[in-house]
Amino acid sequence: MGEFTINKEKILHALSTVQEPDLKKDLVSLGMIQDIEVGVNQVSFTVILTTPACPLKELIKRSCVEAIHTLLSPDIDVRVNLTANVTSIRTGASLIPGVKNVIAISSGKGGVGKSTVTANLAMALHRSGAKVGIIDADIFGPSIPVMFGVEDMQPTITPKDGKNFINPIRQYGIKLISIGFLTPADSAVVWRGPMASQALRQFFGDTDWGDLDYLLIDLPPGTSDIHLTLVQTVPVTGAVIVTTPQKVALADANKGLAMFRQPQINVPILGVIENMAYFTPAELPDNKYYIFGKGGGAKLAERHEVPFLGQIPLVQSVREAGDEGRPAVMDAESVATVAFREAAEALAQQVAIRNANSDKTKVVETRV
Repeated sequence: MGEFTINKEKILHALSTVQEPDLKKDLVSLGMIQDIEVGVNQVSFTVILTTPACPLKELIKRSCVEAIHTLLSPDIDVRVNLTANVTSIRTGASLIPGVKNVIAISSGKGGVGKSTVTANLAMALHRSGAKVGIIDADIFGPSIPVMFGVEDMQPTITPKDGKNFINPIRQYGIKLISIGFLTPADSAVVWRGPMASQALRQFFGDTDWGDLDYLLIDLPPGTSDIHLTLVQTVPVTGAVIVTTPQKVALADANKGLAMFRQPQINVPILGVIENMAYFTPAELPDNKYYIFGKGGGAKLAERHEVPFLGQIPLVQSVREAGDEGRPAVMDAESVATVAFREAAEALAQQVAIRNANSDKTKVVETRV
């Protein structure tokens, strides 16, 4: 075939047949197509994804090329650039104006690896290109400083506009603040509920977070004053429930999930992550031993009609990495690295779907 006359209108018409797989609308009406440049038998444009961690980016790219080749001409050289602008619909965010999404990471009981999951989700989101922060609000066992190798550090204070702001510790590109930074590591400090709640409010209102796509909150296990303070202080985009496959863990996860769904709290559940889903020995990476039971997390998600974000295997390297102060996702490709990356992509996907389809999140105003 010879040269084919193309212009921006024809390109937009072709791309208007391409659906965003999650949002179920076409890319043009969603405003995701920008910077169309047309040459002789060639076109380039940018697709603005809803998150850099989009698991469907290659599918979207392929669909764009196919639409132009099918509807216009197979001879057109199509160049698709992918970039991302993380979506947000939080309201009343003057306390943390630069933070797009606040995500609560919760578990019904202790010992399910919630902090490990938080650290690795954050690292995987950061590696995809997102700006990420963590608030470690687990007053009973603040583990984030150890997992990032910063347990001996203390945040600095900077005066700004007549007010003192805490500067988060920045490690591996992630901004961190923890109750653990406020107390000596080797001394037991009894936190009363109001003290812990006040500390959490300071972590939001008195911390210089700057611009973040995702701020993950590592909550204490169970349900407590901290959970209520969180939803009363900032608009929460959604919650992730971490569980293990055992019956007792699932029963407690049930309660945690129900708490966020109470009418007066009404925080969307972004999904369930099943940690320690199966044991895989390093020397037998293809073997799965379901030592704590099988499929409990998926059943919990199905029962409550919420997304199942993934299964994280029980592997020695994850524990070792946490103890060494480096989230496992940073190390060589392994079954655990892949599992965390896929869970982070699924989480980012659910945030984008939630922001496109659900009501804006508001601060909980009623006392509960």
